[in-house]
Amino acid sequence: MLNVTRFNSLEDAYENMLRGAPVWLRNPETHASAPMQFRMDVTETDKEYQVLAELPGVKKEEISITINGNEVSVTAEVKQEKDVKSGETVLRAERYYGKVQRVFALGQEVDQASAQAKYNDGVLELTLPKKTAAAAKKLAVH
Repeated sequence: MLNVTRFNSLEDAYENMLRGAPVWLRNPETHASAPMQFRMDVTETDKEYQVLAELPGVKKEEISITINGNEVSVTAEVKQEKDVKSGETVLRAERYYGKVQRVFALGQEVDQASAQAKYNDGVLELTLPKKTAAAAKKLAVH
């Protein structure tokens, strides 16, 4: 009989596939499997988009946000802080260190000049006002 397993995300499926595998098989350089992407919530009002992104362990100086029309890119670098003392052996290391990125398109262009970003307690909050559309011009036929 066939067993069917349901996953909430590709990341969950990937983690399940590697469950039980030796740690060094997951990512030989960092000893932790890289997250495919960080979690985000995007909401919309008639005037703006609101984005909340979970970036735990990231310093605000290591976050880069790029807006190009209606496309938004959020990149973050998680730095590894070596904390192994002499005589210690790491038995299990699951924390990821490296670069993560999300790029997504919104339904309307963003007013880059009015966009704001705040970072507090591992959560990045973006306020992205919608660019006002130029009024349609009606041409007279001569």
